Amino acid sequence: MMRGFLILLAALSVASCGGLKLQGFEKAEPALKLEDYFVGKMKAWGQFQDRFGRVRRRFTVDIEGKWDGKTLTLIEDFVYDDGETEQRIWTLRKSGPQDWEGTAPGVVGIAKGRVLGNALNWSYFFDLPIGNSTLRVKFDDWLWLQDERVMINRAYVSKFGFKVGEALIFFSKDPEQQSRIDDDPSERETASLGFESRQQFLDFKTAASGSRF
Repeated sequence: MMRGFLILLAALSVASCGGLKLQGFEKAEPALKLEDYFVGKMKAWGQFQDRFGRVRRRFTVDIEGKWDGKTLTLIEDFVYDDGETEQRIWTLRKSGPQDWEGTAPGVVGIAKGRVLGNALNWSYFFDLPIGNSTLRVKFDDWLWLQDERVMINRAYVSKFGFKVGEALIFFSKDPEQQSRIDDDPSERETASLGFESRQQFLDFKTAASGSRF
């Protein structure tokens, strides 16, 4: 585990110098399948940094993903450290065995990505809100699957080839809860209300009814 983490840190260091190649992750495990990892509910934590490394904004994201066999829809609800909220919906489709295309509000045209090994690299232009205007920037967006639960995302933002900032995001999901949801429809109610287990939900209902007071 430590060896894999050190390799990732080295890769991130190379990426900051513009030398990261997707082919370098071709044999990396676990293999990433977007349509598997992003189905269900998960949580993410992240921050935006300027080109000097200063943290400008922090946020959390609640994500729900749905896969119908052709289209992967990601509903992302952001809450920023200043209290602002935002929802972004990504619509992703497979364009080849390893290739994906995606659209979302703010993305100019179509984002194009490719998966190899445990990594995904997206490339797209984005109209970034700046006050009452927008700034069109380019995203070099990387994701690395660490295990069935954790994914790391680092996106490099540039303008005219010059780095203007980056975003770092950590995703986490509960595979056991997702398995319960898939196997038992009654668990959908549990998950939708934020409870970790069916028993926890039933205990809450019992307490709320007054039988334990």
